[in-house]
Amino acid sequence: MTSTDLGPISGLPAEQVVRAAGLVREGRMISLAAVRFPGMPLFPGHPPFQVLNYRTPRGIRVTGAKPWGPVNDAGLGYMAEYVMATSHSGAHMDALAHMTVGEDMHWYGGGRADDHLTDFGPTHLDASRMPPFFTRGVLLDAAGHRGVGCLPRGEPIDAGELDAICAEQGVEVRPWDVVVIRTGYMSLWPDADAMAAHKTPGPDISAARWLLERGVVATGTDTETYEVQPAPDPGPTGNPQPVHTLLLIDNGIYLMESLDLEELARQRVYEFLFVALPLKIRGATGSMIDPVAVI
Repeated sequence: MTSTDLGPISGLPAEQVVRAAGLVREGRMISLAAVRFPGMPLFPGHPPFQVLNYRTPRGIRVTGAKPWGPVNDAGLGYMAEYVMATSHSGAHMDALAHMTVGEDMHWYGGGRADDHLTDFGPTHLDASRMPPFFTRGVLLDAAGHRGVGCLPRGEPIDAGELDAICAEQGVEVRPWDVVVIRTGYMSLWPDADAMAAHKTPGPDISAARWLLERGVVATGTDTETYEVQPAPDPGPTGNPQPVHTLLLIDNGIYLMESLDLEELARQRVYEFLFVALPLKIRGATGSMIDPVAVI
């Protein structure tokens, strides 16, 4: 591994960026992220999302706190806040240091807990190293393919189904693509009770191999776990997340979760320019993103 090895995306050719830009025909943008808010549904392994006021014009007046800048006759004030949240809140992308495997707790590119994990996060391939994404995007609509609003709880999507979806939609997955897979889960957002009945459908290990064989640089779903849970095939070691292990840890393929793919599916947009700009935060294991599909 070299210092510039950030996964396969490191080799993204300039001509691929130009080709991806050429997909824009109408100049329209479709957001692939839902609004974040205090109390929003989250994977139970993450802390809650919270927004708290730090300074407000009213608070400055009531408490006598020192305002920013000079007191002025115009009555100009300002507001600032704390946002306390995991970087995995809502639509987000996992950094390559997000997950570890094995007794040495290693991750992609030679990261190891004993050598690269501190009290302030990982020092190797953390979110500060996450690259921008500007490449061809492909939507594979599994819920639409099955003719349902949302896949059932714990329903796998396998390689054969991805082939069938591509044939039905008339699309081909190619090297350097970002592939997003719709289960319909975000059609229920943010109704936590309705979502509970449809949690964790997603790609199984055969689908992960399918994506890897086609040379994708990132892939995402509209669920909190990306892959189907519980894993139908945890392998001989009983690995509960074999898809994360194969794609993220073993091969440096970036994973996205909690994407809002409903509008893309409604408009039947299956090919587009995909743009995502992760926040470069040192020590973070992922980044909230508000990706867009440009058509």
